[in-house]
Amino acid sequence: SLRCCPNIDVAFWSIANIMKDMNSGWLFRSVPPNGGSFYFLIVYTHTPRNMFYTSFKLNTVWGIGILILLISMAAPLMGYVLPWGQKSFWGATVITNLLSAVPPFGETEALWFPGGFSINKAAFDRIVSTHF
Repeated sequence: SLRCCPNIDVAFWSIANIMKDMNSGWLFRSVPPNGGSFYFLIVYTHTPRNMFYTSFKLNTVWGIGILILLISMAAPLMGYVLPWGQKSFWGATVITNLLSAVPPFGETEALWFPGGFSINKAAFDRIVSTHF
């Protein structure tokens, strides 16, 4: 995952390098999108199941389910709205800010884990490597 490069000039090269030169690089590239598709398959199969069991009569349960469905559909849309893959930097910034919000050790953790409050390539590499 350290070979992943968020720079638009070399992004294609880094993905091609991951697929060719890394052990199971094809798996590294194909699991996240297929996992996302599988997640939505599960979500969409739960809706008819809940209709079969008349969960729509339980207003709170049905309302929370619809809210989860709408949020799940709106979250990936942000990746398309933010240009040139900036979703990764946006997500890394959110993670950094969440780490810094923990009172006892948040500031130290935010400085140690991503390398500072600003996100750069080294910070992005650390976050992606920890994730995978």
